[in-house]
Amino acid sequence: MSPGSPVSRSVVLAGGGTGGHIEPMLALADALLRRDDAVRITCLGTARGLETRLVPARGYDLRLIPPVPLPRRPTVDLLRVPGRVWRSVADTRAVLRELSADVVVGFGGYVALPAYLAARRERVPVVVHEQNALPGLANRIGARLAARVAVTMPGTALRGAEHVGMPLRTAISTLDRAARRAEARAAFGLDADRPTLLVFGGSQGAASLNRAAVGAADRLAAAGVQVLHARGPKNTDVAVAAAAPGSPPYVVVDYLERMDLAYAAADLALCRAGAVTVAELSAVGLPAAFVPLPIGNGEQRRNALPVVEAGGGLLVDDAGLSPAWIGDVVVPLLTDPGALAGYAARAAAAGARDADERLADIVLEVAER
Repeated sequence: MSPGSPVSRSVVLAGGGTGGHIEPMLALADALLRRDDAVRITCLGTARGLETRLVPARGYDLRLIPPVPLPRRPTVDLLRVPGRVWRSVADTRAVLRELSADVVVGFGGYVALPAYLAARRERVPVVVHEQNALPGLANRIGARLAARVAVTMPGTALRGAEHVGMPLRTAISTLDRAARRAEARAAFGLDADRPTLLVFGGSQGAASLNRAAVGAADRLAAAGVQVLHARGPKNTDVAVAAAAPGSPPYVVVDYLERMDLAYAAADLALCRAGAVTVAELSAVGLPAAFVPLPIGNGEQRRNALPVVEAGGGLLVDDAGLSPAWIGDVVVPLLTDPGALAGYAARAAAAGARDADERLADIVLEVAER
């Protein structure tokens, strides 16, 4: 929407902190603008979150409010939350009044709770989207105040939950892996026709995945499997010897800027099980060996279970991941085209490509009331 243009609706999105909150927020923003370029979209965030970089880069207005860190479980720290919330709610109420907000959409995290409470005080309707199978405190509170509640995982325990899936970037949701495979493999210096393993542990990498994959390099190469491995920008000690002429490439990069091409290049992923990762892989039909983060509240395991139980992936505990496990489990799957195709089809059946549009429908319905 260009400056000075008439505004059809004012939508405020609250999803700062981590990529798991920000990416679905921006995917929804894109979907809303595709529907109506007169929609005014404003994102709420904090000065310490990734949103300070990601939101302006996508062309959206970002307003900063004081963060409200929330404990994952009721603890003594919860008693300190009201004092932190008060100032943030007051600042957020001022933003909602300035913007004449028609609806607030929250994705959980530091920004969402004050946004929900401010919206309640300003009588602005709320829509909640929960990415994980195990909801956080902000969204558990928000669901009690919301006009509509959308969730990524079926069976998520939130009041009034509607299963819509995870809003994804169109570069992912429209990806045709087969059509882009040759281009993608060439972009990463991979051979055109070898079975390909993609290894990544999130934006910062994962030490256990790095150790296991590098330790299995010889067995992977002996089976004719090539590897694209994102080690994380700080893990410069992760390296493998240059492949001998004619051997399968093992390509190590710090970070994958083009996840769409990485997914297109791969036949199987070895990765963590963050909500966005699981949703992206299933949407594009790329099976994975999921290695849930071994700390926290177990949400990553819960995220992966629907895809694994549908037959679209494998699940291994972080403590059980080893070079031997990769050699004994991953290599046989990667070298069995029929089995791999079955896993890919079942992963795709468990995914959702249109969650951004479905969530946009809900948001616009609420805004028009």
